[in-house]
Amino acid sequence: MDAEFVAQVGAFAERLQGCPVDDPAAAKAWLEEHVPFDGAEVAALGAAARAGAEAGWLLPKEAGGIRFGRVAKDVHGFSVDAVWMDRPGPKHRHPGGEIDLCFAIDGEPTFDGNPEGWTVYRPDSVHVPTVAGGTMLILYFLPGAQIEFL
Repeated sequence: MDAEFVAQVGAFAERLQGCPVDDPAAAKAWLEEHVPFDGAEVAALGAAARAGAEAGWLLPKEAGGIRFGRVAKDVHGFSVDAVWMDRPGPKHRHPGGEIDLCFAIDGEPTFDGNPEGWTVYRPDSVHVPTVAGGTMLILYFLPGAQIEFL
């Protein structure tokens, strides 16, 4: 993993502390206020993630047509994973919630019905993460690194 990118993600994760993941609508509003999707900080992180995906170091693993990689095991209370997907992924539960930063790569993709941008899941939620209508590069921020595959 690229050390400069990990540092960039770490600084970004620090900004996510205090996000109210127990209320997804409030969390999305909080995120748009503190780190707006259309802002320079998110654009820079998205550009760096795309560059890492193209260079091959961001997404070194593949399963079922989905490419992925662990960015950081623990930065400011979050684990961070990157995923490149255009289909459903594995069903899982979020004991501590999940904050997803979704970037459209091609087509008009949605992540679980949401367009590119922020998607938030409350603690103890369960889903089959699904990208439809194109391809997305997603950065998953997991509070406490908590995830349970079902």
